[in-house]
Amino acid sequence: MADRRKDRQARRFSPGTLVAAGIGAALGLGRALRSRYSFRDRTVLITGGSRGLGLVLARQLSRQGARVALCGREEASLERAREELEREGGEVLALPCDVRDEVQVEAVVSALHERWGGVDVLVNNAGVIQVGPLESMTLEDFRDAVDTHLWGALYTTLAVLPEMKRRGEGRIVNIASVGGRVSVPHLVPYSASKFALVGLSDGLRAELRQDGIRVTTVCPGLMRTGSPLNARFKGSHEGEYAWFSVSDSLPGLSVSAERAARLVLAAVRRGDAEVLVGLPTRLAVWGRALAPELTAAVLAWANRRLPQGSGQDRFAGADSQTPLTRSWLTELSRRAAERNNETDVPLH
Repeated sequence: MADRRKDRQARRFSPGTLVAAGIGAALGLGRALRSRYSFRDRTVLITGGSRGLGLVLARQLSRQGARVALCGREEASLERAREELEREGGEVLALPCDVRDEVQVEAVVSALHERWGGVDVLVNNAGVIQVGPLESMTLEDFRDAVDTHLWGALYTTLAVLPEMKRRGEGRIVNIASVGGRVSVPHLVPYSASKFALVGLSDGLRAELRQDGIRVTTVCPGLMRTGSPLNARFKGSHEGEYAWFSVSDSLPGLSVSAERAARLVLAAVRRGDAEVLVGLPTRLAVWGRALAPELTAAVLAWANRRLPQGSGQDRFAGADSQTPLTRSWLTELSRRAAERNNETDVPLH
């Protein structure tokens, strides 16, 4: 009996066990140290910050003591967001900007530098969503998606990098999507451009770490931000809006914008490489990695059950509603739209 007890104790304190424990402790300590990054007194620039996830991130950052600069294309939405954040005591700057235009981006970063100094944290959040079958999409739809998600993120990144490199510190957050890891039927322009953003983000992370700049790629699935009202629907637009808006509103399939924002900011504080938001997102990404043929078959099956139509006219979600999409099935998404400044945005 005594010999067996000694054997167990020897195994418990063997060199291999001690090494493993040391590695675990070091990793835990490293994670804890990385979590100490604070947003207090930091200058944060959020593109697409006047509504949806961008606005929710702005609220949480402002409450954590950050100076928040919002940019977006809609001046009325920007003004409402600025007034709300200032009422809550935030230090806010709202600047109209179309991130697809490099000159406008440089002007915004220059104005921000004059007001508060260099950008500490850049959140590339501006986005567009086009929903419909491939036959309904035009080259212009693909250009718009790539110009917004890839070129827009690149323009802002290049504009803030010199100051970040000079200080030897910075955070860049690229809001991609599960569609940037798994291409979803009826979202081909969106997914293709988000794949490009994920690739850009991965490359930036590898090259900028030596300059003290951490790059985090965020891949959320469906979030209850209220954004379906302002997505663009083509083909059988009412049917497209129905499946998209109902899916976006259902708990289990979607996560609240507030929870998503908390997960994003926690990952940024730690300097994580990537955050997959939501269980469906993780399952989709893992499924594609482990069983690509099965994933392709499932997506093809889903595609056959989506509305089929080739009309190329664009309709906002707000103009595609039916009794189904005004029912209790989309109640959570409608409430989110009211909270997050997603109502009354004109179609571009």
